[in-house]
Amino acid sequence: MTSRRRQIEDAASTLFGSRGYAATSMRDIARLVDLQGGSLYAHVTSKEEVLWSIVEGAAARFHDRVGPIAHADGAVPDRLRAMARAHVEVITADRDRAGVFLFQWTALGPERRAEIAKLRDDYEGYWRAVIAAGVERGELTGTDPKLAATLVLSALNGMALWYRPDGALRPDQIADRYADLLLGGLLRCEGSSSLEGAPR
Repeated sequence: MTSRRRQIEDAASTLFGSRGYAATSMRDIARLVDLQGGSLYAHVTSKEEVLWSIVEGAAARFHDRVGPIAHADGAVPDRLRAMARAHVEVITADRDRAGVFLFQWTALGPERRAEIAKLRDDYEGYWRAVIAAGVERGELTGTDPKLAATLVLSALNGMALWYRPDGALRPDQIADRYADLLLGGLLRCEGSSSLEGAPR
């Protein structure tokens, strides 16, 4: 990716996140990168192409970071904690792009939207499968893996809306505290509802 193309996508990510895709024009993007409106088309063919590139790239980063952890061996609570950390790392490494992927992808045309919908479902499938394995092995309480995965991802994805690099907690600290809260409802604790003694 050229530096100019990256600048365009960075600007678009900022605008799509703050205004929404529909309310952002190509002229808005060009203005933010100090280009004439017509000059922008030397680098991109359409606003949807820019959205597609941002969304597809973010989807790949989520899959590349979390997929190997989901497929690894080890205790399920440990894997879920590591998956939460990896997910948060992707969001906080580039909050604007991650936010566009999470909340603006439905603006894509039908074919591209269907492709991203499958990638998102496959990604959620990592979480469903790991949670289901934990239930089957007795490491987690008997719960609906699909509902549990939706709860976990909804909580983690919210960071794209409020996270600030200058906040009181580092991304890994936030991920660990979220994991404590979420695993508290999933862990099978004999004679106790606390996380004391649970894998970290």
